[in-house]
Amino acid sequence: MFRKEVRTIVCPSCGRLTREDAAECLICGRRRPGLWGLTSLFRSVFRSGSVTSVITITCVAVYVASLVLDPHGALRPRGLMGFLPVGDTAAAVLAAGAVPWLQGRWWTLLTAIYLHGNLLHILFNLLWIRQLGPAIEQLYGPARFVTIFTVAGVVGFVASSAYGHAFTLGASGSIFGLLGAIVAYGHRRGGVFGQAMLREYGMFALVLFVMAFVMPGVDHFAHAGGFIGGLAAGYVLSIADRRRESSLDHLLAGACVVITVLAFLLALWSAFGF
Repeated sequence: MFRKEVRTIVCPSCGRLTREDAAECLICGRRRPGLWGLTSLFRSVFRSGSVTSVITITCVAVYVASLVLDPHGALRPRGLMGFLPVGDTAAAVLAAGAVPWLQGRWWTLLTAIYLHGNLLHILFNLLWIRQLGPAIEQLYGPARFVTIFTVAGVVGFVASSAYGHAFTLGASGSIFGLLGAIVAYGHRRGGVFGQAMLREYGMFALVLFVMAFVMPGVDHFAHAGGFIGGLAAGYVLSIADRRRESSLDHLLAGACVVITVLAFLLALWSAFGF
């Protein structure tokens, strides 16, 4: 009496529509193109407009938690750049850098993306996330946005740690990665629109990078590494107006989310034993 709804997906191999629950793609024969139904789950999670909000909420939640862990730190103003400094406890647990890396705490490459040093730091970064996030979601898609943001942040902190910065934190590496991805989009798309994107956002990245040299405590290697990571991801991932997000795109984004959650759990376990 009632027909079962048949859902279709884009096969990650051939880019053609096929049944989500098919044992193999009807066009190219790829095994399990729908990833045992995980595609629908990821598609519902990575909705357009949701990723920017989730990243914003996560940054705010981690910042509030850092103050709760060290409430006395919130009462020690240190000038404009040090207003409401992050607690020492949170920095020791979540911050990345050469010291955590040498201690084997690889997960800080992910947790440090969402940790910020002071009120001005988080407000400035959230302003750029809210500005660039919707553009990335439109140009690449929400799932690819997650991958770009995560990869850029990790590459930025790897570069900073390799240079020897003892501790580093913040989403600015990921933000430069978003700029890098838009530059990659402009170059790949070409034409009047693509060239305009390339010039405009390339100039944004250059101005921000130069301006950072007049501000104390800025991690320039994280910025440069993040830009390179986002640029590379922008060239590797498909752009939205040429190919819809595939099950592979959703799987990569899901892996980024899972490993980030795991990183926070490992940080809590290593610090507090639970």
